[in-house]
Amino acid sequence: MIKTLITIVGPTAIGKTALAIEVAKAYDTAIISADSRQFYREMAIGTAKPSKMELQAAPHFFIDSLSILDDYSAGDFEREALAKLDDLFSYKNVVVMVGGSGLFINAVCEGLDELPRPLPGIRESLNEQYKEKGLTFIQEELKRKDPDYYQEVDIHNPQRIIRALEVYESTGKPFSFFRRDKSNPRPFQILKIGLNTERSVLYNRINKRVDLMMQQGLLEEVKMLIPYKKRPPLLTVGYAELFDYLDGKYTLEAAVDKIKQHTRQFAKRQITWFKKDSNTHWFEPSQSTEIISFLTDTLK
Repeated sequence: MIKTLITIVGPTAIGKTALAIEVAKAYDTAIISADSRQFYREMAIGTAKPSKMELQAAPHFFIDSLSILDDYSAGDFEREALAKLDDLFSYKNVVVMVGGSGLFINAVCEGLDELPRPLPGIRESLNEQYKEKGLTFIQEELKRKDPDYYQEVDIHNPQRIIRALEVYESTGKPFSFFRRDKSNPRPFQILKIGLNTERSVLYNRINKRVDLMMQQGLLEEVKMLIPYKKRPPLLTVGYAELFDYLDGKYTLEAAVDKIKQHTRQFAKRQITWFKKDSNTHWFEPSQSTEIISFLTDTLK
């Protein structure tokens, strides 16, 4: 059998973890997490990490592998994940990778774009603009200067926005201009499975997941992370809104509503990102049996 990486993608709350475990068990193999927020040990409830029981159902890698004090990039993940795959493929024919972080999925499957070196001082200037004028300002700047990337990026992640603006300010060309046209060859084949469903069903799943996170103690988790709230991993949906609540900007009810709203917006962007890949085979999350059959037939 040709060495194969089965990659499971789709929007948040669609059921990727459950499917990944089912596929890993079917092929007696391991799972590489490509969810960039699940790397961090301190972030558990707000990242919807697999439960202890789920982690025991199949070997997982790259979950709880970092601290929020660590600096870590998609390039770091590309290098480390490829090394881990090389090891796993020495005794497995199939490995599963799962996640909703499109940039990190692409890093492993295709390689990263070769971005130009930024000019000195631009990052500092953009960080200052963000600090003084807020997230809405840099969102609008990105929308004006790079509308294509604006449609894909997690617009509630200021670090991603600032990186794109940094490229634009350094080169006069949008970040999307430098997107890779050709993939780096990999020594394994890649089978991509996408999960999606009707928008109303997905949004209902998201709303219920946020409510469950709050019941599980998300607010208490966020309170423990107050000293680190400026760290890039925490400038994301589910954490930023509750930091704002604790700063007195919203009521708790309004903050939870914003988490739901921002998560739904993020899910929409994830779908836009993953739908651009014509090699992805799409299924409903309830079709796990059909997915396993499809994989078995394809890998014969």
